Amino acid sequence: MSLRSRGLLLLPAGAFVVHQLRYRIAYGPQASAELAAQGHSYLDSFAPWLVVLLCLATGTFLARIAQALATGRPADRGRSFGAVWAASSALLIAIYAVQEFLEGLVAAGHPAGLAGIVGHGGWWAGIVAVGVGAVIAVLLQVGTAVVDAFARATTNRRRARLAFLHLRPAASASVVRPSPLATARAGRAPPLLS
Repeated sequence: MSLRSRGLLLLPAGAFVVHQLRYRIAYGPQASAELAAQGHSYLDSFAPWLVVLLCLATGTFLARIAQALATGRPADRGRSFGAVWAASSALLIAIYAVQEFLEGLVAAGHPAGLAGIVGHGGWWAGIVAVGVGAVIAVLLQVGTAVVDAFARATTNRRRARLAFLHLRPAASASVVRPSPLATARAGRAPPLLS
């Protein structure tokens, strides 16, 4: 699976982190007051939905582990770490820019246009997005490595079980037949002495 399917569940939480950190860095202790003054109070209502998306991402990851345990198939190879990092960083910057642009159109007290996007420390969003994009890329790479490890363990277990079932006696081993006197075919016992 690639960034299209797995990373999309992480992007909304990443976008929220980029937005909040941008304001924390730019305004410091006054960030909460500035967020409220610029009409960002609606973001608090997204927190439960972000938790749901993160739970879905975790469930998807656990399902991939279960599939690897059942089939022994490793994770599908997606894009490289650098490609995922670049794509997620670019998407986070784009999400931030669109969000700030729309807030400038509809929220009272929010600067409009380019001033709303990069003004008042908004350029920090680009730096934060690169960092958050790296975290998303690392999470996806670690997830793929974990799924691969479970698939390898399953494959190794199956190989060991098959090797055990296919054990054959060594070629030099021969079956020794016991002498007839050592078995029930010896005939009668010697006569009793009187």
